[in-house]
Amino acid sequence: MNSPHLLVIGGTGFIGHHLLRASHQRDWKMTSVSLNPPPKERFVDDVCYLNFDMTDSSLVKKYLDKDFDYVVNLGGYIDHKLFMEGGRALIDAHFSALQNLLEVLPRRRLKRFVQIGSSDEYGNAPAPQHENQREQAISPYSLAKTASTHFLQMLHRTENFPVVILRLFLTYGPGQDTGRFLPLIIRGCLDDVTFPTTEGKQVRDFCYVDDTVRAILQTLVVPEAVGNIINIASGEPVSIREMIEKVCSFTGSGKPLYGEVNYRPGENMSLYANISKAKRILNWEQTTNLNIGLQKTIDWYIKDHA
Repeated sequence: MNSPHLLVIGGTGFIGHHLLRASHQRDWKMTSVSLNPPPKERFVDDVCYLNFDMTDSSLVKKYLDKDFDYVVNLGGYIDHKLFMEGGRALIDAHFSALQNLLEVLPRRRLKRFVQIGSSDEYGNAPAPQHENQREQAISPYSLAKTASTHFLQMLHRTENFPVVILRLFLTYGPGQDTGRFLPLIIRGCLDDVTFPTTEGKQVRDFCYVDDTVRAILQTLVVPEAVGNIINIASGEPVSIREMIEKVCSFTGSGKPLYGEVNYRPGENMSLYANISKAKRILNWEQTTNLNIGLQKTIDWYIKDHA
């Protein structure tokens, strides 16, 4: 019997390379698609790395017109810029690339297509956000994610497409891109420098990357998940200021300048998940609490910083 073939769009990214590492332990055949080859620290043995732009439909047809058992779409990039600041490219990177893929992707063997959505799709919906709330896009990024959600649900309803949308809140952990919130705070504290931040009154939901990967892998094998949107998060609210103070406490250093950065236009000040659906359908919830996950993450950056 042939090993299952997993395609990860965005396999060189933060969550993608953790997913490939976990899949490698299962002896699956693995293919990754991204714009660029993986840096050394994100390279995973036995992965077929393909590097091309998925907004180019001819390249998608050339490389991805083949059978896969599982597809996980972590493609695109997180950016909260306004539409007039380059938002069209963001929409293309997420929504146009997805359409290009689904025009050519064979369905003969496809058991599951996992779309990685975002808590940003909820916009300013009241917390705790749950999957039955209407999406309220507040940026080109969240619009592209929302459009992808509705497109894939339409395919499920009309063509029985085996999709699951996992709506991630803030995944964190070792090896996250340095431009993201938590790595910036950790590096600022490890360097013991002053760094600007908002007042930190936003409430957010942080989930350790190993737990997120476990949810993705669980989604591939649970039939009841198909057709659903499912929040993946800790379900535990924590303020941005509290997170910064935790990092300062754990590292014993850092000088945050609260209030030096403005809140984003339209930013939801309270974004944390109702995860009852994940518990019910996937039998999943986080197993790494925030203090343990944060210490593991800081330890990794200390080692990387040396």
